Formats: sequence, structure tokens, C-alpha cells
Amino acid sequence: MRRSLLGRLLAVSALVAACSVAATAWIAVQTTSGAIKQEQGQNLTADARIYDTLLDYAARNPTWDGVGATVRELARESGRRVALTTQGRQPLADSATAATAPALPPQASAVVDPLSVDTVLAARGTDGQGAAADRIDPRAVGPFRLSAADSRALRRTADDKVECLNRAGIASDVVVGASGRPRVQIVGNDPQRALGTRCDLAALDTPIRSEQKALDALTELADACLKRQGREGVQLNSDLSWGDPASSTVPGEPGPLAPRVPLPAPAPVPTPRDAPEDAAPSVVTPERTGENDRAIASCVSAARSEQLSSYVASPALLFIGDEGGATLPGFDLSPANTARIAGAAALVLALTVGASVFAGARLVRPLHALTGAAQRMRDGEQPESVPVSGDDEVGRLAAAFNDMSAHRARLEEQRKAMVSDVAHELRTPLSNIRGWLEAAQDGLADPDPAFVSSLLEEAVLLQHIIDDLQDLAAADAGVLRLHPESVEIRELLSQVAAAHQARAENAGVTLAVTATAPGPALRADPVRLRQAVGNLVSNAVRHTPEGGRVTLRAYAHEEGDGTVLVEVTDTGSGIPPEDLPHVFDRFWRAEKSRSRRTGGSGLGLAIVRKLVEAHGGTVDATSVEGEGSTFVLRLPGTTPSGP
Repeated sequence: MRRSLLGRLLAVSALVAACSVAATAWIAVQTTSGAIKQEQGQNLTADARIYDTLLDYAARNPTWDGVGATVRELARESGRRVALTTQGRQPLADSATAATAPALPPQASAVVDPLSVDTVLAARGTDGQGAAADRIDPRAVGPFRLSAADSRALRRTADDKVECLNRAGIASDVVVGASGRPRVQIVGNDPQRALGTRCDLAALDTPIRSEQKALDALTELADACLKRQGREGVQLNSDLSWGDPASSTVPGEPGPLAPRVPLPAPAPVPTPRDAPEDAAPSVVTPERTGENDRAIASCVSAARSEQLSSYVASPALLFIGDEGGATLPGFDLSPANTARIAGAAALVLALTVGASVFAGARLVRPLHALTGAAQRMRDGEQPESVPVSGDDEVGRLAAAFNDMSAHRARLEEQRKAMVSDVAHELRTPLSNIRGWLEAAQDGLADPDPAFVSSLLEEAVLLQHIIDDLQDLAAADAGVLRLHPESVEIRELLSQVAAAHQARAENAGVTLAVTATAPGPALRADPVRLRQAVGNLVSNAVRHTPEGGRVTLRAYAHEEGDGTVLVEVTDTGSGIPPEDLPHVFDRFWRAEKSRSRRTGGSGLGLAIVRKLVEAHGGTVDATSVEGEGSTFVLRLPGTTPSGP
């Protein structure tokens, strides 16, 4: 990667990105830290007010129907997005437009549940209500809510008590709670001052019929909870304490039917419920232990939640965020900070442009050279090389272009040589035929059998060259047809040896087959395979001196992959090392004079290679000059059909 163009581009990009991120982070920290601290306090207060308002709505309504107007008003006042969903994230109300609203975050800001108040947010609320120790919102009164008539009647009584206290010189006022029940609040919050007057405030703490019914229902729910734990039931008082009311309440103190509902403290011994004053208690007095009191308090809290559950809205998820996902509202950059941001951005831009220009120039320069060389080759000029500047991607591209250019030059030379060779090979038999025919026409030669035999020999040679060229053209075009079948390789080699036996004997060369019976399994076109092996045998016999030996051998590959190897080995003159890479080229012959005494047309080995490749195999040659040569055909055990 160190010398790679990609690596260098990545390094430059990483450098630019690092500078940009560092500059942006520094500016962001310096210019926004103070504003964020200020916004955090404001947002917490606003969030607490939103939460308290929705909590009040949930405590006074059994469902969330109609909360949309409240949500939109809160969003308008706070300038933030306010959304409510069920606990399953089904939307209840959203201040943002549904079509353009961004997705809600995965984490809710709070859970609005009047039966389980968030004590932190409730403590920051604007109404001062807070939350009771059992986390039930005091505004959730449920069945304790008074009718309008009862509330007015009690209000008249409370007004009379206030007048009485005022005449006694005690300043007081009437406070109406969430249930609609009024109570008298003495200035200074010292109810003991009213004990010496004739103003009886206890009358305001006496439950009316609807409140007593709700209190009895609450007591039954608490008793059922205690009995499940194996404990005795208790009688709840109006302030949700248990035991003797006279010992647990003070006239004028707020009780459960007044605006505030405190949690019960450890209570005195309870008295039996619904029993005559002179009757024996029907409820066993519970022990005054901390554990027993905690169990009673827990059951009372659970009973309240059960009793109020049908009167309050179900829990909902509250999402508070900026409208449209924008940044903190009210944040403005100063002119100095704006100038610093502009300067840093300009510096990063300059670095980016400089690095891009430097890297781009080094990248484009060799590409221009490649483009120019390719255009000159297209215009017919000689192929040329381009300088290789390095070992990166562009350097390797230039090296590949140079290889392609050199290969194209070689192909062009081979094409020209092939045209010359074809013309030479065809000219010789045609010249002989023309010469003999002109001699006969001029009366210089008699058309006797020898004359006809000579013409026939030249015509056969011409036909052989044309057939070889046709086979090569078909192989190059991919239309050389094969007809594969199961071949017994020993029998095929024996047929080839028999076909060339007479020629080998005339040359004084021993021709032998050493393949073992039955030989390796092979599927091939027997005609084309005999042609390939025959060309090798013919070539070997021609280059082996008298007394030499040509051996045909077939065997399976030692690695057991199914490959069948066919070897043609001779003890001839061999091939020089510099000529060995060219033996399968078309019209190539080691004897440059192209004499027919020492070589054929130069197409035999080229045809061998094409026939073997058509069978899906390969052919190669090894030779030691002066000792002989070995040609090896590697054929797959099963050869697919030709096209």
C-alpha cells in the first residue's frame, strides 16, 4: 500500500479529513459550549413544564382523546416538537406535521403515567404539586371527585369557617383541591391556632356519601391485598391513615379528600370497621412493627393504583425534541466566531485543492502518455513504449500497455511472415505444376505415367497445405468439430505406428509402441487424435537419422487426476534451446532455407497444438540438442464434444 496510488490517495484524503474534523471540532467546542450549558437549564425547565401539563391531563381524563390541542399549544409555547405515543409506539398526538416529521428517537424523554410519576421531572414542574411518596399524582382523584353541587355546598361551609376565623383574628383563606373539596388554610400554615376558637374545622374533613363510598371501596381493595399476605385488614381514615382517626388527624390538616394526599405514616392501632361503639372489635389489631406498617402502606398504594386505573389515561411515551431535528434554538454566532469559521473553512479548502491538484497531476501525466501512444498506434504508426514511472496502478498499467504494444508488434511480424510463408508454400507446387504443363504444351515433355504421377504428387502436396490451413482456420474460429468416443489408446498408437512403418523402414528408423494393455481410459475423437499423433511421428521420423529410434508411449498421470499422457520420443538431432519456444508456431522451421528435404510445410506442429487444445489438453516439447526430442500430449480422461 505504501507505493500504491490508492494508498497515496487514501493518505491524502485522511489528512484532509483529519484537518477538517479537527478544525470543526475545535470551533464547535469553543463557540457552543457556553450556549449549550445555558440551553440545558432552559430545556430542562421547559421539559418539566410539558411533562407536568400532560400529567395533569392524564390524571383528569380516562383517555388521551382530545390531547392534540394541548400538545400543539405546548409545542407553540416552547418552540419544540412534542409527541405522545402509546407504549407500543402508536401515535397519540404530535405537534409536527405527519408528512414532514422526522422519525422519533429510539429513547423516549419520559413516560407520562399519573400512577407512576417521574419524581425528578415532577419536582421541576411549575405548579408546585410534586408527587406523593407512592408516586401517584395528587391530581388523580378518581371516584373522590365531588359533584358541582356538593362542591358548592362545601364551599359555603368553608367560607363561613373563614369568616369565623377572621372574626377571631386568625387570617385564613379557602383552597380548593383537585377533587373539588375546599379546605381552610390558615396563614402561616399553623392549624394549632384554630384549636382555641369556636370555629369547628373538623366538619370540612368529614367525608360525604360519595367520598365515603370511594373510601370503603379503597379499604376493601387494601384488605384483599393484606389477606393475600396473611395479614389482618384495617380501616382507612379520610387521610388514608389507619387506626384511630382522633389520634392521627388534626383539624384543618389536609387529608385525602383535600387538595393534597400525603402517604400514610406509621399508624396507630386501627379500630374495627362497621362495628358499634359498645361491640367487641371484629378486626384484630395489627402489631405496631415497621414491617407490618410497610406492608399496609404497600397494599394501600397498590389499592389506590387499582382504584384509579379506570379514571386516568393509560401510560404514554413522551418525546420532546427540536422541530425538524434542528440545532438548539436561539443560538447565534458572533461576528468573531463567524470569521474564525470562515478562516478555518478557507484553510481546509486550500489544503484540499492543493493536495488534489498535486495528486491529480501525477495521476494524469502518465495517462496522457498512454492516450497519445494508443492514438498513434491507431493511426498506423509503429507501436511504441511509454515510460513506467513507478510500481503503482498507473505504472502497472503502463507496463501492461508496453507488453501489449510489443505483443502487437510480434503479431504483426508473424502476420507478415505468415503471408509470405503461405505464398512461398503455395508457389512451389503451383510453379512445378505450371512448369510441367507448359513443357507438355510446348512438346518438351510427354504426358506419360511418370509425368502424370509427378503432377499428382505436386497436387497432393498443394491439397495437403490447403487442408492444413483449413484445419487451422477452423480451430482459430472455434468451429473445429470433434466426434468423441471411447478410445483404446494402445490400439490407436499401434494404428499410427503401422501407418508410418514403411516410411520409418525406408529411413532406417525403428518405430515402437510401449503402451501397456489395455492402457488408460480416454474419450476423444480418434480421427483427430490419430492426425495429431501422426504429425508428431512424421516429424520425428523425418528428423531422426538412420539407426535411430522413435517410441510411442501412453500412460496415466501419476497424480491420479485422470489425465492421459501420450509421448512421442525420438533419438534425432534435437532442437536448439533458442528454437524450442517456436516449434508450434505456424510455418516455422529450423532450416531457414525451407528445403523440402529437411522439413514440411511448417504447419504440422501448429495443427497438433490446435487439435490437442480442442480436446481440452495441452502439448509441450523438451529437447536436448544432439540427443533427441520428446513431445508430450496431456489429454483429460473425458473430453467434451467439439462445437
